[in-house]
Amino acid sequence: MRFPIAALALICLPASLSAQSLLVANQKVATVTVLDPATNQISATIAEKTGEVWGHEIVASPDGKTAYLPIYGSTGVGVPGIDGQEILVLDLPSRAIRKHIRLDHGVRPHSIQYDANSGLYYVTTEVDQTVSILDPKADSIVGSIPTGAPQSHMLALSHDGRFGYTANVGPGSVSILDLKARKLVTVLPLAPMLQRISISNDDKFVFTSNYQQPELIVLDTATRQVARRIPLPTLGYGSSPTPDGKLLLIAIPRANQVAVIDIASLTVVRTIPVANAPQEVLIRPDGKSAYVSSPQTGKVTVIDTATWQTTSIASGAYSDGLAWAK
Repeated sequence: MRFPIAALALICLPASLSAQSLLVANQKVATVTVLDPATNQISATIAEKTGEVWGHEIVASPDGKTAYLPIYGSTGVGVPGIDGQEILVLDLPSRAIRKHIRLDHGVRPHSIQYDANSGLYYVTTEVDQTVSILDPKADSIVGSIPTGAPQSHMLALSHDGRFGYTANVGPGSVSILDLKARKLVTVLPLAPMLQRISISNDDKFVFTSNYQQPELIVLDTATRQVARRIPLPTLGYGSSPTPDGKLLLIAIPRANQVAVIDIASLTVVRTIPVANAPQEVLIRPDGKSAYVSSPQTGKVTVIDTATWQTTSIASGAYSDGLAWAK
């Protein structure tokens, strides 16, 4: 159910934020749900107050006090609609919108990642075929890097702060960016269409899903060549490695599953039933649980990574992007 535009104000519950929270960006209803992982209950809901556009992805600051929510627009990648042109800065303790970072025009800002090496945030600005650079000290955009391809939708950063990798959906390519020099290194055609992207903890592999064939493409970051194409049950989507670097969990929307891939052998070792049409996978920093969003059901599936048992928690309508706030 849509919130009336006039009612797009802060919605919150009286309980205070726990020391740790799971943040869920809810498309179409333009809200962010704050979940308490200790109780698996909603502790607050923050309305975006952005009218007919909304955010898809979200990230929290290292101290857990701030979240950044790019407002993508009114539709999905490659589909005509209203282009978003701002990033919301959310103060998590007060559950308030602290600032609207305005962009010059509609650029569909989407995937946002934090680089601990530079202290900067990088966000895909799809319409301009760039990744924009956000300085949290100034709460402003301080630069950009060209991706050399349209529909640069999702972004992964190397842990050493050297490179960025974008999944360019329609072209089916991955752009490699030099973060320090702020320049495009190369664009690698990999498939007719791609979805999502992630990187191994040791920065050796980048993972992206072929969205025309049921396979996960594994890119060797040293050679910039495809190391393996891993068969999947059906088309893959969002993925995330476990903190120990041994496993990669990937959403399989059409099978209502998450597949578990052993990174050493680059093979699927198990599948786990989850809520319908899973989208994004987020692993807790302690590795004990994985969270999987399901926009169709408004739920997040919690996977116990020790037993592979699951529970389902209500997270708000059209639940999509996930972030962990300590």
